[in-house]
Amino acid sequence: MLWVLLVAAGLWFVGRALGASVAARVAVLVMLLAAVLFVQLALPPENPLRAATGGSARAWAILLGAAGVAIAYVWGLRLLRRRVAPAGGMPPQPGVLSDSELDRYARHIVLREIGGPGQRRLKQARVLVVGAGGLGAPALLYLGAAGVGTLGVIDDDTVSVSNLQRQVIHTDARQGTAKVFSARATLAALNPHVAVRPYNRRLTDAIAADLFADYDLVLDGSDSFETRTLVNAATVAAGIPLISGAIAQWEGQLSLYDPARGGPCYACVFPEAPAPGLAPSCAEAGVVGALPGVIGSMMALEAVKLIAGAGAGLRGRLQLYDGLWGETRMVATRPRPGCPVCGAGQGRGASPDAVAGQGGG
Repeated sequence: MLWVLLVAAGLWFVGRALGASVAARVAVLVMLLAAVLFVQLALPPENPLRAATGGSARAWAILLGAAGVAIAYVWGLRLLRRRVAPAGGMPPQPGVLSDSELDRYARHIVLREIGGPGQRRLKQARVLVVGAGGLGAPALLYLGAAGVGTLGVIDDDTVSVSNLQRQVIHTDARQGTAKVFSARATLAALNPHVAVRPYNRRLTDAIAADLFADYDLVLDGSDSFETRTLVNAATVAAGIPLISGAIAQWEGQLSLYDPARGGPCYACVFPEAPAPGLAPSCAEAGVVGALPGVIGSMMALEAVKLIAGAGAGLRGRLQLYDGLWGETRMVATRPRPGCPVCGAGQGRGASPDAVAGQGGG
C-alpha cells in the first residue's frame, strides 16, 4: 500500500510542476485508485500484484472513506465561507469579517462580552477623535487596532519634537507633518482594514454639525475648554455620545457624556470655564509622558465597551486618576437642572474637586 501512496504523491507533484490543473491531477489519482481497487477485487488473494497493492480491499475502503470525510469537511468549510463572504474579489461588505480579520481579532472574538457580534459592530462603527495629541494618539492606536471600521481625526497642528515624549502615534521623522496625516500613516501600517479620515483643520461652529453627523461616537482629547464646550454642544445636538478625557501633570479624568440616554452632558458637570491659572495647559504645567497613554487607552476601552455593548460604561460617572500616588476615584454625575445645552435635568452636577478644562496633551 505504501508504494501506491508514494506513486500517487509523485504523480501529484509532477503534475503540479508541469502546470497541470487540479482537476487533471485529481483525475489521474482517481484512475490510479480505480486500478488498485480492480486488482483487489478481481484477482485471487494469492496473486502477488494484489499483495503488492495492499492485499485487502477493506484497507483501501477505510483509507478512501477517511479521505472522503476530510474532503467533504474542506469543501463544506469553503461553502460556508462563501456564504458569509463576498465573492469575486469585491470589497468586504460592512460588518462582514474576512478570514484575515477573524485571525486579527481572535482575542476579541473569544471574549464572551464581545464575540463575533461585538466585533462586527466595531467594524461598522464610525468614531471621530478630536485631537491627535497626547490623548488622541493612544485612543486612535487602540481604536484602530480594535477594528473600528471608520476613524475620523480632526486637528490643525503639526508634529513637533516636544510632542514625541507622549504622543506615541507620531515619529521623529514626521516633524512638521500635519498630525492628522501622521496619525493616518501609523494607522494604515497598523491595520489596513480601518478607513481613516483626516481633517487637517480647526474644529469650529461652522463645520461641527455637518462633521459630527457622519459619526456614531466622538472622543474628545482637545486641549482647551472652548473646544470642549463646542464638542459637547455639537454631540448634544446630534444626539450622539461623547467620551471626554483630560490630563495635567500627574492627574487625569474621563467620563461618558450622553444626555440622549439619560446621562449628563459636559456642561452639566462643568458649566463654567476654570478660573485663570486653575487649569494650566500641559505646556505650562508639564505632563508625565505615560499619563496620556493611560487616560487615552481608557477612553478607547470605554469606546469599545460602548460599541460592543459590554460591561458598564462611565455614563453618569466621572473617573479621576492620580498617577503620582496610584489612586483612582469615581464621582457620580447627573444632569443639571436648567442646563442651557442639554435642557432640564434631574439631580446635581459633580463634586467641586473635579477640575474642568485640563489639557489633552
